[in-house]
Amino acid sequence: MPSLEAQQEISPSQVILQMLTGKWVAQAVSVAATLGVADLLRHGPQDVAHLARATSTHADSLYRLLRALASVGIFAETDGGQFTLTPMAQCLRSDAPDSVGNWARLHGTPLFWRSWGELLHSVKTGETGLKQAFGMSGPFEYLSQHPEEARVFNDAMTDLARSQSPSIAAAYEFGRFKKLIDLGGGHGTLLMTILRRYPGLRGVVFDLPQVVTGAKAALAAAGLSDRCEAIAGDILESVPAGADGYLTRGVIHGFDKEHALIVLGNIRRAIQPEGRLLLLEFVIPPGNQASLGKLLDLQMLVIPGGRERTEEEFRELFGAAGFRLSGIHPTATPQSIVEAIPV
Repeated sequence: MPSLEAQQEISPSQVILQMLTGKWVAQAVSVAATLGVADLLRHGPQDVAHLARATSTHADSLYRLLRALASVGIFAETDGGQFTLTPMAQCLRSDAPDSVGNWARLHGTPLFWRSWGELLHSVKTGETGLKQAFGMSGPFEYLSQHPEEARVFNDAMTDLARSQSPSIAAAYEFGRFKKLIDLGGGHGTLLMTILRRYPGLRGVVFDLPQVVTGAKAALAAAGLSDRCEAIAGDILESVPAGADGYLTRGVIHGFDKEHALIVLGNIRRAIQPEGRLLLLEFVIPPGNQASLGKLLDLQMLVIPGGRERTEEEFRELFGAAGFRLSGIHPTATPQSIVEAIPV
């Protein structure tokens, strides 16, 4: 007779079946985040009738959603038939310091959901799922036509930057720079964190015009407008010149080699001779080592058409753009600071 341990072991087929339900969980979490259920429970348990009225949903269907999420540890049903927050559900609150609520919302948007539905097409052709699903060249074309999804996207980027910026700011000696330009810097959350840590540093947030408006407001609210400006532009066309530090966070992975070299070429022409280029990116490890970056690489395949890269791929990319890889600095986040110097 098999041992108790052997009886309890999950078979490979059952593991795969559990993995396949991941899309169900992802969409359920996204719907709960979009409805703002976690915020409604911040002051204590609530019954489904109250939650349904507050969210304009069908009570029985909402109950089924929350029951399913409670089964995986997101929310909990009490003996009295009410629902309450769990530690994971707390992270869906909009006011949580480590909130992932906007990320959850983003992953349920048509941009993400429908593009991933075309993964087979992407694997067969190398084209993005986004192009197949929507007939558009890239995510920013799509977002420019869907302002509500663009707002969710920007809010998700800001939330991620808020939670990870302190770790990133502590992982590198940014005080070596006189002026640091954050290319694709969004609303400036990461750069503002760095500026607070290094009071002698000046900065520039550079992003698309529709994003820079939010960056200017954030800089003013933080009292940093005297040390940091927000400039609108397109990194595929040009970048502000004359700084000794250029930073990008999760930008280069969104481009294929051709477009990545255009961006790096623009930076190479703009950077001071003694400057440093810092790419905050995933660095794909070799072999079968587990890596979130290897899964995110599929996200780059189906939506923007970019890719995550190995150390050697970064080395080759830099060399083709007139830079030399000078170091990889781990952070407390899954990403590393990939450093290059002009040659």
